Amino acid sequence: MDLTSPQPFWLLRNGIGEVPPPLPGNARCDVLIVGAGISGALIADALTAEGLSVIVIDRRHPCQGSTSASTALLQYEIDAPLVDLIETLGRERATAAYRACLEGVEAIARLAGELGAEKISFRRRGSLYLAAKRRHVRALEKEAEARRRAELPCEFLSGKDVEKLVGLAAPGALWTTAAGEVDPWRLTQALFARGAERRFEIYGRTEALGCEAGPRDLEVATDRGRIRARHVVVAAGYESERFLPERVGRLHSSYALVTEPVGSLAGWTDRCLIWETARPYHYLRTTPDDRILIGGEDRTFRNPELRDALVPKTAAKLLDRARRLFPDIPMEPAYAWAGTFGETEDGLAYIGTHPRLDPRIHFALGFGGNGIIYSAIAAEVITAKVIGRPHRYEDTFSFARSR
Repeated sequence: MDLTSPQPFWLLRNGIGEVPPPLPGNARCDVLIVGAGISGALIADALTAEGLSVIVIDRRHPCQGSTSASTALLQYEIDAPLVDLIETLGRERATAAYRACLEGVEAIARLAGELGAEKISFRRRGSLYLAAKRRHVRALEKEAEARRRAELPCEFLSGKDVEKLVGLAAPGALWTTAAGEVDPWRLTQALFARGAERRFEIYGRTEALGCEAGPRDLEVATDRGRIRARHVVVAAGYESERFLPERVGRLHSSYALVTEPVGSLAGWTDRCLIWETARPYHYLRTTPDDRILIGGEDRTFRNPELRDALVPKTAAKLLDRARRLFPDIPMEPAYAWAGTFGETEDGLAYIGTHPRLDPRIHFALGFGGNGIIYSAIAAEVITAKVIGRPHRYEDTFSFARSR
């Protein structure tokens, strides 16, 4: 599947980088990971830290799938509000999902400390969730109370508080300091570079074709050779569903635009992340070189050609929205792009084994708006499963939950 339009920002900013060779022939390892994006990188890093030998393969070059199109807002909030998730999944699972995402933000922050925050363009940020309409205020107040009961960091702001904080006119908002931003391309590449110091191999332009289960190993056939592994992790993003016996998500197209560097961001306190209660919603962040990045205008995915044809028109809408939010900041568009993302019925990721497949095959399906955070959680959960250790969130995102 063509997952992005031709000009995703992170590839334009960083280039292709090191291009690993294709698989040279048959190989063997403890764990084979299918997918060389941010999910595969995080999982490979966690597994190799335990001393396991890991091979990563991708039908493209690393970082050229959905990772290159991610807007990389790091938030503990899930697209489904906690109040709604409690009604759908019950208080225990819903609260666990939110707490897991909070821990996921902290996991990325720890990695930034190890790899170098500047190297991967990581910044801690506040997160402002705006009420798009006055009638949404009461729902935000209930959400704030639910999060406080769950001991999650959250503060309700009145319209006056919002105006004082960022100079925006909104009837209310939720505020948290437990958020951040990152360059997903640089984070992925830094993790793979660290992997090179361990029992790690990575091959591009190598496509997984099928998997056969043996008594001791799984054998994955590729278009370049066969790989024997004790475990296989499918971290191929929204292309992972071809490895599953059933569809578990719906595909959507999302759009993003980044401006030329702006002269001043005065009034934008802490350069916080901004998103809104409208559905579909818009979201904004800044970049290290003082650009404004805005995304949204999601719609049902039909095919890559139609998605890409809508980029110019949709980018104009995004720019207009950013200018209306910050009329005093002159903005000139630089790049616009589109990507395909998946969404599950309840907004949660699917992490772990599928009950109808071999239990040595693991999935990291970070569907929804929290993809990078879900990938950080998947790295912990899957690594624990592979080495035979329980994990507190192994049931939270399982395929066995009600859906």
